[in-house]
Amino acid sequence: MMKLKRVLLNLPEYFLIGAVIFYWGSAGRMINPIAIGLIVALILQIIFKNRIVGILIPGLLITISLFMLMALISEFNEFPVFNFEAKKLLFVGLSYFISTIVFSGIMIYKYSTLEIKQDHQ
Repeated sequence: MMKLKRVLLNLPEYFLIGAVIFYWGSAGRMINPIAIGLIVALILQIIFKNRIVGILIPGLLITISLFMLMALISEFNEFPVFNFEAKKLLFVGLSYFISTIVFSGIMIYKYSTLEIKQDHQ
């Protein structure tokens, strides 16, 4: 039961690692220092649970996702008609970026309340 609880508490980090791997694969570059750095930081975050890094990484991912949402909307506006390709772009893009924002928000909440809980124990 404790192992399941630990996995559930680390779910935002696991999801964000998957999101970074998806970004790395879709970028088309074999050596991507940004993706490598984010993956290493997230893995180290799972191990060491640093409060500052636990807030900075998802904050960075939220900022990038909001920027990419603007790019997604711009790209969507270039479609003359709402066809299958436009639906696919909108569905995949919105689900990817909004879920990244949600999991990043959960991670920020988790690490912003972590210090308060540790101080009271």
